[in-house]
Amino acid sequence: MPFRFRLREPSAPRLADSRAQQRDLVPLLLDDGRNVDVLRVRDPRARRIKLSVSERGVRLTLPERASLVAGDRFLAEHRDWLGAQLERLVETEVAPLVRDESDRLPLRGAMLPLRWETGRFTALQLDGDTAVFQTTSRAGDTALHRALRDFYEAQARADIGRWMPRYLPALPRAPRRVQLKIMSSQWGSLAPDGTMALDLSLVLAPQDAFEYVLVHELCHLIHHDHSPAYWHEVERRFPRWRDQRDWFREHGRQLKAQMVALVR
Repeated sequence: MPFRFRLREPSAPRLADSRAQQRDLVPLLLDDGRNVDVLRVRDPRARRIKLSVSERGVRLTLPERASLVAGDRFLAEHRDWLGAQLERLVETEVAPLVRDESDRLPLRGAMLPLRWETGRFTALQLDGDTAVFQTTSRAGDTALHRALRDFYEAQARADIGRWMPRYLPALPRAPRRVQLKIMSSQWGSLAPDGTMALDLSLVLAPQDAFEYVLVHELCHLIHHDHSPAYWHEVERRFPRWRDQRDWFREHGRQLKAQMVALVR
């Protein structure tokens, strides 16, 4: 049962579903003695039973007609897989930002030296190849995380602004706008109205990986699917796309874990 993050193609808008999801926690004892709380969600939109693991925890999704017994059986059958995924998650955990103690920050596939200074406001800026975190004496964790997130968003938009003009002339239109947000499983999406969403974690990746996701979503302005014609457009603009796809399969989980640990 492979665990993969995916780049999602745009989908047609769905009609609102009045049936709410039902949620509860189910305790699960793993073979190694660990107790795990599984979030069990009955989703009327789900078509099959699904088990997923992320930095937010373990989730078991049940279609509306699936029985609780079937869900328990599915958990039991995938107990070994779940244990392995939780071990991998521990391996990719990243230390959170600690004022005056953290001395490095990830950015664009590298770790930058981090210097702390006391000032009249809280902000993070680049000084050559060093990140300088200026804070007030009263700044708490919320202010630090907000400043760090603002810094990453500014860096990501600078990259997008540098790459986008290269591709726009050969596209039928430009994206309506670009949003940067923390996404649990996707790396990007393109809404029917032309709004592009990109995972903020991409700014931590090597530049080629980030640019590939941008190109991936831009090509959905031409083809709203993943047909051979679509991949031909990607290939024309970014011949190295297969290498970057493989990079995400190997390092994607750690990338997302880094961002969550730093800004939340």
